[in-house]
Amino acid sequence: MKSDEVSAPRRRMTLRKAEKLRHRTLVDGLFAGGRTLYDYPLRATWKILSREEMQKSFRNGIPAHVAPLQMLITVPKKKIRHAVDRVRIRRRIREAYRLNRLPLLETLNEHPGTYLQIGFIWLHKEEMDYAAIEKKMKRIIENLQKCVGSSHS
Repeated sequence: MKSDEVSAPRRRMTLRKAEKLRHRTLVDGLFAGGRTLYDYPLRATWKILSREEMQKSFRNGIPAHVAPLQMLITVPKKKIRHAVDRVRIRRRIREAYRLNRLPLLETLNEHPGTYLQIGFIWLHKEEMDYAAIEKKMKRIIENLQKCVGSSHS
């Protein structure tokens, strides 16, 4: 880098614990009343909640460690028998999501007090390479972004 260039501050792309959907009430509510998007072999079940709806999900208000955008990944044992393969697929899905989630975060930041929960479910009986999974993830995120934007218009 040249000395006269100013480097832009780099934003860490880590997936924090607060961004992982793990509260039982939220997970149950997501799969009971969520909407669905498909881009085979991924299915995304998603749900938009307001601040009031989130507060009703917890006894003592919304915990500090709950981010506006939360996700979970499920790779069923019925589809992928070996744990090693399930973990590999889960890692690929997580990485594709982590690297491509920023447009979705920006859309959510335009609507403060809105919470989005996403559950990614693997539907295929075989593994896929990372490039194919990332392509599907990008399409799902684009569609989610449109859905979130249109729900507030």
